[in-house]
Amino acid sequence: MIDETHAAARTSWVTSANGHPAFPIQNLPLGVFSPVGGSARGGVAIGDSILDIGAALEAGLFSGAARDAAEAASGRTMNPLLEAGPAARHALRRRVGEILDAASLDASKVQGISARLLHDAASSSIHLPARIGDFTDFYAGIHHAHTAGSISRPENPLMPNYKYVPVAYHSRASSVRPSGGTVRRPNGQRKPPEQAAPDFGPCRNLDYELEFGIWIGEGNDLGAPIPIAEASRHIAGFCMLNDWSARDIQAWESQPLGPFLAKSLSTFISPWIVTAEALAPFRIAQPPRPSGDPAPLPHLNDAADQAKGCFDIDFQVLLLTPKMRAAGAAPHVLSRSNAAMLYWTVAQMVAHHTSNGCNLQPGDLFGSGTISGTTPGTEGCLLEMTRGGRNPVSLPNGETRTYLQDGDEVSFRGTAHRDGYVSIGFGECRGTVTEALPAG
Repeated sequence: MIDETHAAARTSWVTSANGHPAFPIQNLPLGVFSPVGGSARGGVAIGDSILDIGAALEAGLFSGAARDAAEAASGRTMNPLLEAGPAARHALRRRVGEILDAASLDASKVQGISARLLHDAASSSIHLPARIGDFTDFYAGIHHAHTAGSISRPENPLMPNYKYVPVAYHSRASSVRPSGGTVRRPNGQRKPPEQAAPDFGPCRNLDYELEFGIWIGEGNDLGAPIPIAEASRHIAGFCMLNDWSARDIQAWESQPLGPFLAKSLSTFISPWIVTAEALAPFRIAQPPRPSGDPAPLPHLNDAADQAKGCFDIDFQVLLLTPKMRAAGAAPHVLSRSNAAMLYWTVAQMVAHHTSNGCNLQPGDLFGSGTISGTTPGTEGCLLEMTRGGRNPVSLPNGETRTYLQDGDEVSFRGTAHRDGYVSIGFGECRGTVTEALPAG
């Protein structure tokens, strides 16, 4: 639903929100933060500040359904709000928008108590927004799947099931972390082609993967699949996701059951839940399948989802090396891509995940799979960009990379845009590689 919360003319009395690249008043993403000296609590990102939902409750700024939703969103996790469903999120979004609107009846009142309501985002600690019960990583970026497959299986890049099944594997929820931390280079078994047997040691081919994160809202009972026509209401919001990948460990361990330690080392996400409601103006039609591709099977085929199940969201991958950092250089943009490159919609992921009766729970997280395009500069990982390490990437300062080195910082940025609407973003998904622990 597109409504007054998306109005392009709307501005906020929080002046940093007006023209903000990620968090204008038209966004209002949800998260959990700790102000300086304070405990973790629910908040809403607005410009360079965070609205403290609990403080706004104490100030009597909520009533009715919005108050119930604010109470669910004011604690140490967003799980209660995610469970409450889209009506609760919408009520909270509308009321928070009114509180922060420069032209609202409340503007003078809330500005007078803004010191109690707002915290500086830069000096706050930002946490995971929800308790993640399960994390499922899909493989819905067909251009990534084709390119990666052509490196290891040039005669058969895509498996026969790819265009029928939203392929996925279950990854490790316990190692999901919010943006801004470090990822330690993992140790593991490696077997390059020239070696007769594997050895154990630090990953040599550490990579990132640009993905779209999907937060589950309302769950489903075990044994009760979610029909494709109802799948969207179970999707609460979105983030950016970096599925750190140890390519040399992955190549050796993946047969016959798929990735394990190469993926569970860590996953970083942008820590704000950009709600499904905020992204309503940026929905677009799912691109038509190429001629000759099979139509989705009935449990994955819904006309409304095909008409509005995709998103126009631009993504960037940036790299900052230690040498660039020391020279005061800005991060270098390695690639650009768009969410429209995904072969499967997020609703199809939900419907297929539950089609066998599997139960989803509020706060479950999906990864979309690596989002890549078809032309140079649109790759979602270094595996593709360097063709498996054979073609190093040249950086502006003369450095090259095949895979990530210690001290490298990778960051993702995402922006949703549409003519006539204010663009909104996700904030950063950023992480820095540190050296491995001694192997042994």
